[in-house]
Amino acid sequence: MAEKKKEVKAKIRKRIRAKIAGTAERPRVHVFKSNRYVYVQAIDDGQRAVLASACTLEKSFKEQAKNFKNKGACGRLGEILARRLKEKNIQSIVFDRGTYPYHGRVKTVAEALRKGGLAF
Repeated sequence: MAEKKKEVKAKIRKRIRAKIAGTAERPRVHVFKSNRYVYVQAIDDGQRAVLASACTLEKSFKEQAKNFKNKGACGRLGEILARRLKEKNIQSIVFDRGTYPYHGRVKTVAEALRKGGLAF
């Protein structure tokens, strides 16, 4: 069962990554959810570099929040990343949901990025 699940996720990831790519002007924003934390990265695929990132593991984030994986935390995470990208003069992004459905915490991150002024 576990191997089948891994194969399905790898297939989904490959299909999505074939369709989208990030550049320096329009980076790919990838969301990763672990059982405890949420990570969001803005990636320039041309240079294979992370331009900005935010996660619920950061010390500044931990001081403000009690729970690190609920929708409220994901909303704050999206706002933090939007602010960091605005500081680097990035106005538009490509949103990469990974293997997760566009629902719940992933959708909350996307809405917070839009609220922060990023277009996608």
